[in-house]
Amino acid sequence: MNNINKDKKAPLPPYDQASAVIKARMAEDAWNGQQPTKIAMAYSENSTWRNRDQFVQGREQIIGLLTAKWQKEHEYRLIKEVWAVDEHRIAVRFAYEYCNDQGQWYRAYGNENWQFDENGLMDQRHASINDLKIEESERKFHWPIGRRPNQHPGLTELGL
Repeated sequence: MNNINKDKKAPLPPYDQASAVIKARMAEDAWNGQQPTKIAMAYSENSTWRNRDQFVQGREQIIGLLTAKWQKEHEYRLIKEVWAVDEHRIAVRFAYEYCNDQGQWYRAYGNENWQFDENGLMDQRHASINDLKIEESERKFHWPIGRRPNQHPGLTELGL
C-alpha cells in the first residue's frame, strides 16, 4: 500500500458543487453503514466536533460518540443534501429517522458545517440537530438498513 495516499480521502479540496455532492453522499453512505471505526477514518486525527451539546476531539472520541448514538437510535436512516460550498468548507442539511428503546419514532433535522484539510479529511464538524417525535406511519425513509438506494428521493423531493 502506498503510505503517501493512505490518509487522503478523495475528493480533495478545493470543492465545487459537484465534488461537494460526492463528498456529502460518501458521508451519508458511511453513516448509514453505522460502522464508527470506519467512519472515523474520514476525519483528521485531531478533528473537532460540536454535535448537539457534545464536544469531542479526535477519532477515538468520535468512535465513542457514534457507538453510543447507535446503541440508542435504532432503525437509523439518514439523508444529506449540500446547502453551500466554498473551497475547503461544505455546509449540508440533513434529516434522519430512528426509533428509541421505548418504540418512539423520531425525525431529526439538522445542519452541519464541515471544514476539510488538504487531504480531504474533515478537520471540523459543527452540527445543530433537533428531534421531532413522529408516528411510525409518518416515516418517509423506508429502504433497508444501509445505503440509501439511488432511486430513493432526497430531502427536497420529500418536501423536507
